Amino acid sequence: MSAVRLLWASLVLAALNVLLSDGACVEVDSDTEAVVGKGFKLGCISCKMRGEVEASATVDWWFMAKGESDFTHIYSYADMVGTVTDGRFSDRLGWNGSKKTLDLQDGSIYILNVTFNDTGTYRCYFDRTLTYDYYEFRTNTTKYISMNVVAKATRGMASILSEVMMYVSIIGLQLWLLVEMVYCYRKIAAAGEEALRESAAEYLAIASESKDNCAGVAVAE
Repeated sequence: MSAVRLLWASLVLAALNVLLSDGACVEVDSDTEAVVGKGFKLGCISCKMRGEVEASATVDWWFMAKGESDFTHIYSYADMVGTVTDGRFSDRLGWNGSKKTLDLQDGSIYILNVTFNDTGTYRCYFDRTLTYDYYEFRTNTTKYISMNVVAKATRGMASILSEVMMYVSIIGLQLWLLVEMVYCYRKIAAAGEEALRESAAEYLAIASESKDNCAGVAVAE
C-alpha cells in the first residue's frame, strides 16, 4: 500500500507544480497615472473562460489623445510579432504581455519616455479564436484605459488596493487547488485501503473453505 500512496503523492505534487507554475489568470484594471519621462505599462488582460480549450489571439491598440475625437491605431501583436503603426510611438512602444505563445491572455504594452502628449484614452482589443474538436468559435474583448501624465508620481489608494487584490486572488485560487488535490488523494487512498481489506477477507474465506474441503476428503478416505 505504501507504494500506491507514494505513486499518488508523486502525481499530486507533479500536477500541483504545473498548476502553480502556470499561475492563474486574473483580470485587473491597468494603472492610469504615468510620470513624464518615465516608462509606463498599459495593462490589458482578457482571461479565457475555460483554460483547457486551445486558443489563439491577436491584440490591437488604439489611442485617442486628449482633445481629439477619433481613435488612431498605434500597435498590433499577432503571431508573436509586435508592430508599431503610429509615428508618435516609434521606438517608444513595445509588447509587455504573454510571451512565447499564440494563446494570448495578457495584452499589455509598455511606453518608454512618456510625454504629456501621451495623455488620453487607449483602447485594447482582443480577437480570440477558440478551437474545439469539430469547430472554431471567435470572440473578442475591448477595454479602455484613460491615462493621465503627471510631472510627479502620486500613486492612489485605488491602484494599491487593485494590486493587493490581484495577489490575494492568485494565492487564494492556488490554495483552493491544493486543498482539492489533497482531498482527492485522501479519497483515492481510502478507496485503495478498502479494496485491499476486501481482497484479504475474500482470500481468507477461500483459504478456510479449501481447508474444510481438504479435511472432508481426508475423513472420507
